[in-house]
Amino acid sequence: MTKYRNWIIALVVLVAAGFFGWKYWQDQQAGKLPPGIASGNGRIEARLADVSAKEPLRVKEIKVQEGDLVKPGQVVVLLDTVTLESQMAESKARVAAAREQMAVVNSSIARRKGEIELANIEVERVRRMLAENASSQREYDVRRTTVVTTRAALGEEMAKLETAKQQVEVALANVQTIETRIKDATLVSPVLGRVLYRLAEPGEVLGAGGKALTLVNLEDVYMEIFLPAAQAAAVKIGSEGRIVLDTQPDRSAVGVVSFVSPEAQFTPKEVETKSERDKLMFRVKLQVPKELVGQYIQSIKTGVRGVGYVKYTDTVAWPTNLDTNVLTAKGPLESNPTSVLGASPTK
Repeated sequence: MTKYRNWIIALVVLVAAGFFGWKYWQDQQAGKLPPGIASGNGRIEARLADVSAKEPLRVKEIKVQEGDLVKPGQVVVLLDTVTLESQMAESKARVAAAREQMAVVNSSIARRKGEIELANIEVERVRRMLAENASSQREYDVRRTTVVTTRAALGEEMAKLETAKQQVEVALANVQTIETRIKDATLVSPVLGRVLYRLAEPGEVLGAGGKALTLVNLEDVYMEIFLPAAQAAAVKIGSEGRIVLDTQPDRSAVGVVSFVSPEAQFTPKEVETKSERDKLMFRVKLQVPKELVGQYIQSIKTGVRGVGYVKYTDTVAWPTNLDTNVLTAKGPLESNPTSVLGASPTK
């Protein structure tokens, strides 16, 4: 009886060992990549964009908090423009004064033209009288001189008119400059993104170029991985990729190779031999399509770790675990999925 029991125990142990061995072999096969596909560890990243002041001004109001989602052109910071508005009022007053001066000069020009016309009539009248010996040569010369001097005065007024026009243009240019400065005091988001840092608070004075906010640009989301020299050399710009995050290993998202570094990122001390050259690692950037980002904009988080996969042979097929439950720019390949980039797509 004891011998029979030992045989049963041995058989159970053997079956269990075989099952777990088969399971381990299956897991190993599932994680093994076919030739033509490379992988590397990485994390979800995005470029940063700063919201900065163009000139020294005091912060009046910050309309967003850290973590808020902002759209391009959305007003995020208001700077105090009291000083600029005073300069604007002064510049507008100068415009009005310059225009009034131009009106005065135009009146003087009209008067001078009338005087010239009258002087010409007087010259013609005296000339006829002189021909009939009814006037003197002196009177005729006086009338002609009056015409010349009046025309000279008209030329002077015309020069004053040009000066007045230039003063009006300069004053208007000053107004436009101050209007632009006031407009620049309203800081807007340059990108579709999320507020990462509030670098200033109301009441603080920002210097020229001073940063008020730092945004995560969600229009430029990517994962960077590092591949050995041989694989990186075979990767083409535009090659298809997959991104799998540690938080959801059973799902993947489509990516596109947008950059392959021309320089090695990790260089061994010695690279004389081929075996050492093979250790050189090159940075490869997997870009997430903007359309896909837009569908899951509310749930995308940078810094999440994962694995990026890249095809460096066009004819190779994706393994089953990377070709099912895939999110593309056109949407998920199955109904009601959970996003690999976050919780759920935006409505």
